[in-house]
Amino acid sequence: MTAPPANAAFFYAPDGYETKGRDIMGRHSAGEGFLKGYARHSGADTLVCFSRSRAYAEHFARQTATIRPPSTKIRWVAHQNPDRLADPGCLFFPGPNIDQVAWQRRHYSARGYSLCGVTHTTATRAVMESIGALLLAPVQPWDAVICTSRAVRHTVEHVLDGYGAYLRERLGAEPPRPVQLPVIPLGVDCAAFAPGPERDRRRAEARAGLGIDDDGVAVLFVGRLSHHGKAHPIPMYIGLEEAARRTGKRVFLIQAGWWANKGQEAAFREGAARYCPSIDALFVDGRQEKARDDAWAAADLFTSLSDNIQETFGLTPIEAMAAGLPVVVTDWDGYRDTVRPGIDGFAIPTRAPGPGLGVDLALRYAMDIDSYDTYVAACSQFTEVDIAAGAEAYAALIGDPALRARMGEAGRRRAAAIYDWRVVVAAYQDLWTELAARRSHDTELAPRRPGLPIAPLRDDPFAVFASYPTTRVGGADRVAALAGADAAVLQGLRASPLSAAALAYVGTEAECTHILLLLNERGPLTVEAVLNEFPSGRRLLLSRTLPWLAKHNLIRFLASDEPLSLRA
Repeated sequence: MTAPPANAAFFYAPDGYETKGRDIMGRHSAGEGFLKGYARHSGADTLVCFSRSRAYAEHFARQTATIRPPSTKIRWVAHQNPDRLADPGCLFFPGPNIDQVAWQRRHYSARGYSLCGVTHTTATRAVMESIGALLLAPVQPWDAVICTSRAVRHTVEHVLDGYGAYLRERLGAEPPRPVQLPVIPLGVDCAAFAPGPERDRRRAEARAGLGIDDDGVAVLFVGRLSHHGKAHPIPMYIGLEEAARRTGKRVFLIQAGWWANKGQEAAFREGAARYCPSIDALFVDGRQEKARDDAWAAADLFTSLSDNIQETFGLTPIEAMAAGLPVVVTDWDGYRDTVRPGIDGFAIPTRAPGPGLGVDLALRYAMDIDSYDTYVAACSQFTEVDIAAGAEAYAALIGDPALRARMGEAGRRRAAAIYDWRVVVAAYQDLWTELAARRSHDTELAPRRPGLPIAPLRDDPFAVFASYPTTRVGGADRVAALAGADAAVLQGLRASPLSAAALAYVGTEAECTHILLLLNERGPLTVEAVLNEFPSGRRLLLSRTLPWLAKHNLIRFLASDEPLSLRA
């Protein structure tokens, strides 16, 4: 009998899985694509949503409703119940910072379930710090941070190695590398991009709408139009201008994207006019589905000369390959894994300064002298893209329709075989199966010890601030109900906005009423005697409920030497 496919709960908030916002980032496209791909291809009978609210879970259900098989169930696990993640056995987190959820898991059981994160942009200070935090957080060998390319795994390993060496010098011991770092690419829905009769029909309409004539060659770029945060356009502009001159072809450059502001728009338009004046530069809003689809349909080849350290994988070249378009990309980060030079397209060489020449850039960013945008922009400005090689690649494809067709078909087959979500989802599930096996036999790192804090930097506040109060609640302390403390007074207390902050963390109304009745009927009792009236699982919570009732003048703690006549 075949074992059911591995499953995982999705750590879900809409921002991590939607492309409906104003500023669409790579993580949004990747998250949305993975959720839809998983719903369609996982074979799981239940999709599990781990979210802060039922409203998010309902959003999750709506987002997958038209994709998942009709028999697939939706299950919601609230954030306050992570122990229930033991059933799916894994929690997928849409980022690399699984250190946060590892500390939460430690309150329950480190072996209860695995954690699986994924890299997107790794250049931000917050992400770098979260990678370093993996060495100190209670992550385990049965957890993983998926690296979407070999280049980004090298980045993650570099940060871990450097921080580990610092900890060795600081503490005299270097912690082991605690998580798996498998390389699994992002995926695409190849069927949505596949060439066919419908795309051919739409191609004619799209080209007519964009003003592209039959003899023109349309080159497509898709993504944010950001010279500082995505890809600097000058090498593309100059390369295409030179290719048009060599081939004598009329070239149309479709830039399907969006600008962050008017200043960036002006920079791109002015740059196109200056560096590629003979090219018909067309700008379309890539956030609009129809405009984006028309751009894909109209294109003859795709280009993305990324030169930015915020990039880690590069999804649009895979989409282009799935669409049967040859690609011209930089030999840069994840592009190096996906595009086979001379087969699917061309990879343009890049050159950057060597180690030791950017320490000041890192320091300025660390000191908040430079913003993140300024930091990555500076790194991009010092990264050369071989313009001559780009012009040669563009000219080869612009001038040779047969080469475009041959490379496009090779890319289409490669995308379907390696990058379709059907294949990528299976790779995720294979990883989760492996992590489950590790949970059963690998040694737990830094297991919980009695008497030591579970989360030292987020310890019990009544332990951290134990020196603040005069004394603390003890089992031998005696409590008594005050005159007039009854159910009606309790209801008024619970309805007051002055008490609302605690209602989720104290006993129920029924439990508090029972405490008052008990003390009114029997007189003063020890804390231990009061708590023994309730199930063991409720006693810790009710122990702190007693000082809450005393704070609001319903009961009173009695001094050990207080005369009985004063105790009521």
